[in-house]
Amino acid sequence: MPLYETESIVLRSYNLAEADRIVVFYTRDHGLIRGVAKGARRLKSKFGSSLEPFCEVSAEYFHKDERDLVSIQNVDLLRSSFASASDPELLRTYAYVADLLLEFTPPHDPNAVLYRMLKACIEAEVSDPIQHEALKLYFEVWLMRLGGYLPDWSACSVCRRKFSDIESASLLSAFRLACGTCSRSGNSESVSAPERAVLRTIQQIGPAKFVGAALNNTESIREMRSILRRIIASSSGREMSGEARTAKGLR
Repeated sequence: MPLYETESIVLRSYNLAEADRIVVFYTRDHGLIRGVAKGARRLKSKFGSSLEPFCEVSAEYFHKDERDLVSIQNVDLLRSSFASASDPELLRTYAYVADLLLEFTPPHDPNAVLYRMLKACIEAEVSDPIQHEALKLYFEVWLMRLGGYLPDWSACSVCRRKFSDIESASLLSAFRLACGTCSRSGNSESVSAPERAVLRTIQQIGPAKFVGAALNNTESIREMRSILRRIIASSSGREMSGEARTAKGLR
């Protein structure tokens, strides 16, 4: 039974029996893992506060191929989430991000790009409500893009002509876009040029910089989030409820 060590971010933890906890990590090298931390609930536990949600840690664990749960041996705290824990709105935002990961990423499927993006999102400074919306949108776009759920919005899906920087497009079935010439219905939902520009910007800059400029794109961010939530619901087969999660529900 091999021993693994990897940089990880704690997503969630649950009580198990009288003294143990089940912990969900997203790891740099092995993707999503769930494991048992024996004795983690004891007062003098060796794990201390390193299993709090959204802490960045170095985790050591044993894994047998035939078992879903790994055996967590040691966790060293690299970056705490204590400051975040005092902000219920920030915890709700991170909880929504965790819900998305649990919904769309299979266990033990490493994705270094997704790990770096998750880490950067947690490290971004967020305070204003629109910044929370921006951070959620940033993660939604990247997760859908990496998973192959996000259509190409740079060109008309019918004639394949590239959209100009000023024209609006019509939203078709399967969330494809069509230019004014190819759109058959005058009642189609419109996706404006500024909204598509927000999507392009997300794919070009980091989350901290995108969140920092969110106040300049308030309406476009809200409109894009409305569409992304529908793409997520269509892809997962259900409405995501993570945004309504309270800070109490994280543990």
